[in-house]
This record gives sequence, C-alpha cells and structure tokens, in this order.
Amino acid sequence: MAPGHDIIVIGASTGGVEALRQVVRDLPRDLPAAVLVTLHIPPQGSSHLPQILSRAGVLPAEHPSDGERIEAGRIYVAPPDLHLMVEPGYIHLSRGPRENRSRPAVDPLFRSAARAYGPHVIGVVLTGALDDGTAGLHAIKRRGGIAIVQDPEEALIASMPASALEYVKVDYCVSLAEMPALLARLASEPVEQEEAYPVPRDMDIESRLAASDKGMLESTERPGTLSALTCPECKGPLWELRDGELIRFRCRQGHAFTAESMIAEQAEAVEDALWTALNILEENTQMLQRLANDARSRQLDHLATRFAERVEERLEQATLLRQILLDGKGEPPADSITPEDMKQQVSCE
Repeated sequence: MAPGHDIIVIGASTGGVEALRQVVRDLPRDLPAAVLVTLHIPPQGSSHLPQILSRAGVLPAEHPSDGERIEAGRIYVAPPDLHLMVEPGYIHLSRGPRENRSRPAVDPLFRSAARAYGPHVIGVVLTGALDDGTAGLHAIKRRGGIAIVQDPEEALIASMPASALEYVKVDYCVSLAEMPALLARLASEPVEQEEAYPVPRDMDIESRLAASDKGMLESTERPGTLSALTCPECKGPLWELRDGELIRFRCRQGHAFTAESMIAEQAEAVEDALWTALNILEENTQMLQRLANDARSRQLDHLATRFAERVEERLEQATLLRQILLDGKGEPPADSITPEDMKQQVSCE
C-alpha cells in the first residue's frame, strides 16, 4: 500500500449532487487516493451520478462491480439499492440490511473502510438530513483515520455535518471550496502505524453484518446491550450501542438506526397506523349507515336509531383523527375520504 491517506470515503444526502460536483471538480488528475462515494438515492431506477462527476472534474467515476480492484485516481459511486463497501484491495457491493433507513447508506461504507484500511482513511460528511455518517466517521477516528465535514453554515441541509461535529472529534470543518486542496494534501501525507489501531470487535461484527446479503448475527454475537425496543423494519429485538455520546440501535437481522433515524422511522409508522385507523373508521361508518338504512326500510325504528347514533360517533372520531393527522402535517392517502365526503355519502344513503 502507498504510505498516504489513500482511501477517501464521502457521504452525502439532500443537496449532495451539487456538493460532490464542487468537491471533485478541483481534485488533481494524479490524486494518490481512491475516492468512494455514497449518496442517498431511491432504490428504484438508475443513477447518473458517475456521469455527472466524470464531467465535473478530471477523475473518472463509475458504478463499480462487486469484487473490482480499487485503484488510485478513480471515483467509485454506490449503485442504487446496494451498500458500497470495501475490503483490502477491492470493492464489495451488498444488499445487506438498510442502515438509517437507507441502502446505500453512508455508515457501512465508512465502517468498512475503517476496518480494512485503518489510518489510511479520510472520511468526509457533506450536506444531508438526519445523521447518517456520524457513526461511520466515529469508526474512522477509532482506527486512526481523518475526519472532515462540510461547514454546516454553507450546507443545503446542515443536519449530517452538524451531527458529525457534535458527536465526533472532527479534524477539519471546511467549505467545499477548500476541500479539494485539503484532500489532495492529506492523501500525500504519511500515516501512523496501523498496528496502533486494532479493529474493535463491535466494528468487525457490524461490518460483517452489512457486508452479508443474508445479514443476521450469530447466536453468540451481541453488538451491544439488549434494549426494550423492537426494530421498526422487522419487529425483532434491538441492541443498544454507543459511539461516544451517540446512541444507536441494531437488530439481529442487521437493520441499524441512530436515535434520530429511529425516531423518524417510528414517526412514519405512527402516521401510517393512524391513516389505516382512519380508513377503518370510515369503512365502519359506511357499514353502520347501511345497516341503519336497512333497519329503517323494515320499519325497525329503534334499531335504526341505534345504528344512526353509532354513525355520528364514528364521524366524530374520524374528524378528530383526521385533524390530528393534518396538524402533524401528514399528507392523506389519495383515496382517503374527507369528513364532508362521509357526511354526503351518509345523507345520500
């Protein structure tokens, strides 16, 4: 291996395309390091980021193949729905469990680079929401690497770099304009002895989990302390982990969350459940109205009145639940029925 910091890993989310363009634009052709990039992208469709980055600067960018050799002076971009990871000397692509609600995610790339290359790694966190990249940057520091973040003041979304600054002892917080020269300089500087930074057991476990398409902890492996929480994705038990002051969770299947991403996932689950409950209330109202009309047609007035009273109860409940959802700025499903629609249907029936 070259003596310098020859593995540069970069993570970004919202606003990341333009930020990455600015970073790679001024990287030199003879950069003595490989650049590996994870940008949060939807699992469907295709990504044109390699073409965008190739046009932006002089270094060629590509979606790598699994097992491809890592070469200096090239940019490797995570493909959609695959974690981009590294082993000594080569690329590994994995459909392992989602981390922080994403695949590709930043933390698996950073963690695998730290595990494989130790002090040779430079980790860079750019613009993005929530805090993917913070735990990975912490792993890079544990193995003697260098941590860099974009100045949150200039980031389109400051959450990711701000989180890294809060929880990681960052070496450099710089603007995008300063970053290419800094990366080029650091790539040429000698590194400390790798033996001084052995791979921690928990880092090894987590890297293997993300690298495996099958996921799952071995029966004797425990990445942290068993918590009372369940995984929002697979409903399995969650272990609590700590990276300094950063709280994280991981399940037996390998799904991983920071506390922030866990809260976001739970909030979405609550909203989905509330919309489901609202739809059930609306269907129940329609059924009760139909029963009331049927009882009325058979001159069973007492029974019709009982059903009609329950219709009013359901309408009040549905109105309250809808207001709770809209106050939380949840968007109703396209086929959801409004209280006004319900009243019109009830009166027409």
